[in-house]
Amino acid sequence: MTTPADLLQRIQSTPTGLTLADMLKQHPELARRTVQRWLSQWTATGHITAQGKGRARRYLPALAGSTTTAGMPGTALPTTIPLSADSRDILGYVTQALPARKPVGYQRDFLDAYQPNVSAYLSAPLRRQLHHMGKTTRLRDPAGTYSRAILNRLLIDLSWASSHLEGNTYSRLDTVELIEHGRAAIGKGAVETQMILNHKGAIELLVDNAGTAELNRYLLMNLHSALAENLLPNPADEGRIRQHAVDIGKSVFRPLSVPAQIDDMLDVLLAKLNQITDPFEQSFFAMVHLPYLQPFADINKRTSRLAANLPLFRANLCPLTFLDVPEAAYSLATLGVYELTRVELLRDLFVWAYERSTQEYQAIQQGLAEPDPLRLAYRDLIKQTVREVVRQPQADPLQAIAHALAPIPLTDRTDLHALMVQELQRLHEGVLARYGLRPSELANWKARQV
Repeated sequence: MTTPADLLQRIQSTPTGLTLADMLKQHPELARRTVQRWLSQWTATGHITAQGKGRARRYLPALAGSTTTAGMPGTALPTTIPLSADSRDILGYVTQALPARKPVGYQRDFLDAYQPNVSAYLSAPLRRQLHHMGKTTRLRDPAGTYSRAILNRLLIDLSWASSHLEGNTYSRLDTVELIEHGRAAIGKGAVETQMILNHKGAIELLVDNAGTAELNRYLLMNLHSALAENLLPNPADEGRIRQHAVDIGKSVFRPLSVPAQIDDMLDVLLAKLNQITDPFEQSFFAMVHLPYLQPFADINKRTSRLAANLPLFRANLCPLTFLDVPEAAYSLATLGVYELTRVELLRDLFVWAYERSTQEYQAIQQGLAEPDPLRLAYRDLIKQTVREVVRQPQADPLQAIAHALAPIPLTDRTDLHALMVQELQRLHEGVLARYGLRPSELANWKARQV
């Protein structure tokens, strides 16, 4: 018979936490009301913590320390995240009540002092450790090969985890249903659904551009636009440099407010970012400086989390999906950058989060099929042809494909023709963004093919 101590120990030894359903499934001899009573007692006494609502509510190991402030209740970090002494120092400061923290503005020296490939937020041993954790079997392949091979899994994991850091209550299963089948979760707000879909589109944009030489202004703005679509009070702010002052919630940090200054600093930031040669240093630099500058009206942290993955995509390394990263931990680490221009707490979280991500992706690497070389070589032509066929439902699809393949060498033409037919046969809502198509266009085309 399972005792209360047995169940408590199981929760405390599971870093990702357990739902009530998990516990009842593992211990069918326990009554639901009994377990609920125990959970309520343990939560009240601080033995465990709870995150989420309803069926998605998870019970996790108790948080480290007992620091709680009026502005940020329950914001200590889980004991599973190893912290350096410097990180604990930062944590001690940012968990104080707002009146105890000194108001501070944007410090240009923070960025100016950084010299690409001379300065390093991540030490050489730490970078070697990250490379060892993140290496894949595709390191020598063309840039972006690995991210394309894992795209379906990546869309779900990164969309869900990054949205969760913004308070989104979609479960991972809800996210699968939305991304793969186009079904929005019942009882969830439109904002949450839009946020997930925006992440999907933004990730696809990054994967499509994984072969680019740099993160330039154009790509960054379009990344923000994809994440911000239909979520900002003023749609004109989507993908546009911030035109007004902003406040950071629960912080004494005041970002730059003059658009010309923001514009100039973004140029400096991108220039330094693109000079960094190590993908992990480049990734972490993006996570530090993009939110600190706040170049957009909102959705800066989301933009930085996805931008931080571009160097990893390009190098065919495992992605940083932010799986199981606590919202409070991420917020506090970012506050350390905002208010102290110190990166140690965010660095410790970055390393822990990356290790957590690689554990997931290393496990699935053996099952990855090698990319089809024909599909890789003619990727753009396939997308363009599928898009044109669907947008011209009155035309004969086979004739349209044959016309598109006319310039292609005979050695590839037959196989490529079959491949395009397969792409059309398995079109569904979950892949339409890949081709730049809308659900209404697909529905219209299918209706004409009957």
